[in-house]
Amino acid sequence: MSELPSATRSEPRRRPTLAITCGEPAGIGPEISIRAAWALRAEVRGVLLGDAAFLAQTAHALDASIALSALSLQAFRNTGLPDFPQDRLIVIDCPVNEPVVPGVLDARNGRAVLQALDVAVEGALQKHFDAIVTAPLQKSTINDAGVPFTGHTEYLAERTAMPQVVMMLAGGEAPHLRVALATTHLALKDVPAAITFDSLSRTLDIIHADLRDKFGIAKPRILVTGLNPHAGENGYLGREEIDVIIPALDAAKARGMDVAGPYPADTLFQQKYLEHADCVLAMYHDQGLPVLKFASFGQGVNITLGLPLIRTSVDHGTALDLAAKGLGEADHGSMIEAIRTAALMARAKNPL
Repeated sequence: MSELPSATRSEPRRRPTLAITCGEPAGIGPEISIRAAWALRAEVRGVLLGDAAFLAQTAHALDASIALSALSLQAFRNTGLPDFPQDRLIVIDCPVNEPVVPGVLDARNGRAVLQALDVAVEGALQKHFDAIVTAPLQKSTINDAGVPFTGHTEYLAERTAMPQVVMMLAGGEAPHLRVALATTHLALKDVPAAITFDSLSRTLDIIHADLRDKFGIAKPRILVTGLNPHAGENGYLGREEIDVIIPALDAAKARGMDVAGPYPADTLFQQKYLEHADCVLAMYHDQGLPVLKFASFGQGVNITLGLPLIRTSVDHGTALDLAAKGLGEADHGSMIEAIRTAALMARAKNPL
């Protein structure tokens, strides 16, 4: 697969402004957000979104030299972001309702977590931010707060009024492996009905457009898995390949896209197939992501394609057990990669 441009090259580059939502406050999100944003402050202008008092306490406990400046939500909405030097991070205050106990979920703070995400989206659409980077949140806490929520990907699609978006994860050794999904957080029994000619066609269009426009890949090559074992075995193990996937691929080719498949998923993920591809499109969550996460867990990046903004995230969850042990237990490597990927995408989209 084609390699992302190096994030460590020495040529002069602008510092994109990134909104970094700190996620579930009782998890590792606050720690990894602060550590990664501070480590990359020479590369990006990091703006943290979360409870300012809790983030200041966390930052001081991590490293007394980390400098944060709080900005009220009202001030941000009235005047936007102030100028701030490289040795400082801005925090837009989205206060929690109850004190945070690391490792202990509290549904009363669920709406504050969503407020931070809403403010990030609002700021990105108004061009205050070049991209959004999200730390993990706890779906159950938000649902327990009375807000139906299935995940960042679906929520961002709703908030930006996009009829369809695509989840893609990237990682592994260079050249990077990219795996996109035709369906996301669905029960396995519901997957076949969700894969239609129209939905698969839109998914391919989104992947192609974002690889071109947000990654700078002029002619993306996309490999597509089948749904069934052995890609259906000519209809003996299922007809979805014949009735839906192959017609969608033929139509995409007619629109000028470089797509190929459907391939059996158990043999597609080999270097001889992947080395000339830019993305693999898998049919469901646990068909494609185990391979990606085996190759890159802790260093992978979750990317939402099809949004009118750039959004990346970590490849792991809230890790409440680690948060309960105290600071210093969490690995912020995936957040580092998520921030760098967002910055690279921002520069590819708006080069300066």
